[in-house]
Amino acid sequence: MTNHSNPRTRARSTARAAARLGAVQALYQQDMEGTPLRQLLTEFHQHRLGAVLEDVEYADADPDFFDDIVSGVDARREEIDRLITAKLSTGWSLERLDKPMRGILRAGTYELLARHDVPTAAVISEYLDVADAFYDKREKGFVNGLLDAVAKDVRK
Repeated sequence: MTNHSNPRTRARSTARAAARLGAVQALYQQDMEGTPLRQLLTEFHQHRLGAVLEDVEYADADPDFFDDIVSGVDARREEIDRLITAKLSTGWSLERLDKPMRGILRAGTYELLARHDVPTAAVISEYLDVADAFYDKREKGFVNGLLDAVAKDVRK
């Protein structure tokens, strides 16, 4: 059982939350600019993770967790996109979703697929928190429903 009152556990949780947010931002940048993976990781390590930009201090992110999510999405994008597309309503495509939403769904789907060390409920909850940074309640419901549907397929 996890004890969230333990300062070390809280710090790890905060570092992973920051890594998830950073990963979604990196995936967004890659979607916008086509930034090659190695360059993207380097840029985020040097300038974004744990940095202060425009008077906003970013929490220290778990760099290995960040790298795993971004690299994993990059390596398994076709598989991830198929899983997401299969859960979209008829007539919707992944391209119709805006880029931040694609990043959230791709990162969350990757974690559900590949990070069995993270409980399903934790993955979904964490990406709902990330969605909070970009969207209002309606979009959060979409993220919740889609990731829950993907989880039912990939985590049996």
